[in-house]
Amino acid sequence: MLPIYSRCWLCQQALRLTQQGICSYCLRQLPAKPVCCPRCGLPSGNPHQLCGRCLQQPPPWQALVFASNYCLPLSALIKRFKFQRTPELAPTLARLLLLHWLQAHREQHLNRPEIILAIPLQRRRCWLRGYNQSDLLARPLARWLGCEYRPAALRRTRATLPQQRLTARLRQRNLHGAFRCDTDLAGRHVALLDDVVTTGSTVAEVARLLQKQGVASLQIWCICRTL
Repeated sequence: MLPIYSRCWLCQQALRLTQQGICSYCLRQLPAKPVCCPRCGLPSGNPHQLCGRCLQQPPPWQALVFASNYCLPLSALIKRFKFQRTPELAPTLARLLLLHWLQAHREQHLNRPEIILAIPLQRRRCWLRGYNQSDLLARPLARWLGCEYRPAALRRTRATLPQQRLTARLRQRNLHGAFRCDTDLAGRHVALLDDVVTTGSTVAEVARLLQKQGVASLQIWCICRTL
């Protein structure tokens, strides 16, 4: 029997290149993303122009890059990664995000960020899980792209309720003032990484904090975007 990491995470077939994590067949079968606005990542009519939502009320970042809608099979991998103590999934999911960022880099002419930041977990939740999933995603991405990764730059200042249990309005109230930035990012090009973006409340709260720091540009990266 081959060890689990030498098989495709989706179909369990043996991999020729074990570091890929997902075989080429399963990679081609992943659901195609719909046409989305390059800034908010929500469905739109033109992938190269801002949608009406962003023209009227732009989010506090310049671009949002994601690998897939939050649906099977990646949603199952993310749940396994987060809740079933499977940190070895991190390189596979990070590689998927890298492929989509490289595509956006070519098509949208995104700048390569200088610094990558990861959304921090509450201390107790991180202790119970054993790791911060966004931190595990950020580390290989920073290495592959030659960026600086600052794991201690962001921290939570207070405990918050789990976001998945709350409405969009309550999510915003739940996160207000919940983060702090302990590093100088003025004039720097930054990518902020989270595993999943649903309403965008978490990344928006941190993005506004980074705007006050005077970042030159901010990209949001995530594995899945709920559409």
